[in-house]
Order: sequence, then structure tokens, then C-alpha cells
Amino acid sequence: MPALPAFSAPWRDRAGRVSGLKLATFLFALAPGLWLAGAYAADALGAKPITALLHGTGEWAVRFLMLSLAVTPLRRIAHAPKLILVRRMLGLTVLAYGLIHLMLYVVDQNFVLTKVVSEIVSRIYLTIGFVALLGLTVLGITSTDGMIRRLGKAWPRLHKTVYVIAILGLIHYFLQAKIDVSDPVFWTGAFLLLMGHRAMQRLGWPTNPLTLLGLAVAAALVTALLEAAWYGVASGIPASLVLSANLDFPETIRPAWWVLALGLAVPMLNAVRARMDKSGRGKPKPAPAMRPAPAREAVAAR
Repeated sequence: MPALPAFSAPWRDRAGRVSGLKLATFLFALAPGLWLAGAYAADALGAKPITALLHGTGEWAVRFLMLSLAVTPLRRIAHAPKLILVRRMLGLTVLAYGLIHLMLYVVDQNFVLTKVVSEIVSRIYLTIGFVALLGLTVLGITSTDGMIRRLGKAWPRLHKTVYVIAILGLIHYFLQAKIDVSDPVFWTGAFLLLMGHRAMQRLGWPTNPLTLLGLAVAAALVTALLEAAWYGVASGIPASLVLSANLDFPETIRPAWWVLALGLAVPMLNAVRARMDKSGRGKPKPAPAMRPAPAREAVAAR
């Protein structure tokens, strides 16, 4: 088979064929940016369009970061090994939205780079966000097959810093949100779910609908407590009032309920796939003999 060109289209697999999964992921990665660009062109972003673009790109960077972290748990729980094919694409999408986010901040500061640097240094939430972006840049630069081979065993250790980067990104999200932190609270709850799945795997706990249900409930409770603690510290609102607001369901659906719904979807997915595997419909077909996996797919999943 002839070697693929160095810069193959992102929607093609290693054999040069169009991959439906990679194509769908590529289009999904482009969609938010295209929507924001279209809304800006149509003057539909309100009185401060650059600010709206700035917030939009930052929010999508966080969302795609969580999606990239969800690849490994979903591969195990949903028995979907092919998801590994899009993890690098999702990671680079996070970096792209993060860099656009920074460029828009420069635009918002009228291209006065001295002011940009001064603000990043003096404002803690900007410092945290910039450090997270630097970390993403390092991960992006070292995500190529050549860098994976060059770094060897150091590559997995380096790329595990994505968890620290995610925490920094969420802290930045919280601090810039200031008043309404519903979205940061939800995505932090989603991050807790993802980290819970990894902890279960590391501890050797079984991954079944019952244990996943317990994780969903635990993550939702911690999310509710986190929201109450944040408002209590940031605005002095009594934690009891925030916690009681979580019980006003369905009058007001707080982030903890959305985290619970997200967590409950996982054991349902796991149960469906287990039943499909038991009936034989979900079992993968035997793969033909093939050459050794490329370096990026041979590395242990983070």
C-alpha cells in the first residue's frame, strides 16, 4: 500500500479511506466556530460582539476538552474502541478554540500587547487561563506520531498533565463567570464523572450499571455542594438556600440535576451494550491480520 502524504485529510483513516466517525467529528469541531462567525457577520451577537465571541470560544474550548477526556471512559463502557481515532482531533480542537480565544482577547484590548501582557500578569483568572493554554500548546505540539516516538515512555506521563490543565481551565471558567456559575458548575460535575470513571478503572472496581449509578449520584451530590460552597464564598449567599434551590426540581433545574442525568445515561448505555454483546449483535467481527499499530494508537489510553 502506498504511503499516505504527510498531511492527510483529517477525515481519512490510516489506509486513506474516508472514516465516517472522523468526518462527523471534524464537522462537529467546525460547527461552533462557523456558527459564531456567521452570527458575528449577521450582527447577531449583541452590543459587544467581540466579548460574545471571546466567551463563546472559551466555552467551546472547555466543552471539547471534556469530550476529549470522555473518549477513554466511553471506549470501555460503551465497548467502542474506534473512538480512539478521534481523540487527537478533539484535543487539537480544544487547542484551536483556546488560541482563537486568546487572539480575540488581543482584539478586545485593541491589539495593545503591553496591556494584554499586563492584564494576564495582574489578573489571577487570566494568569490561570494563560497557563492552561500554554499547557494545551505543549500537548498539541507533542501529539504528532514523530513526537510520540521521540518521547517514548515520557509521552504518556506528559499527556497526563491534561487533567491539571482541565482543572485550571475550569477554575478560569469559574472566575470569569463571576455571578452566574451554572455552566462552570455543570462542566465541573461532568469532569468529576470522568475522573470517577478513571478512579474506578485504576482501583479495579467493576464497571457495571450499579457502580455507574452510584458514581452518577455521588457526582451530582458533590456538584450541588460545590455550587453551594461557591456562592457562599463568592457572594455570601447561605449554602442552605442554594442547596434548597436544587430541591425545587423541576421548577428550576440546577446543574447537579443535569450532572445526574448525564451520569445516568452512562449506566443505561453500558446496560444496552452488555445486552447487545450477550445476544451477539454487539460483538465486533474478528479483525483481519494487519501491520503493527502506529505509535499514537499503541500508546496506553490516558
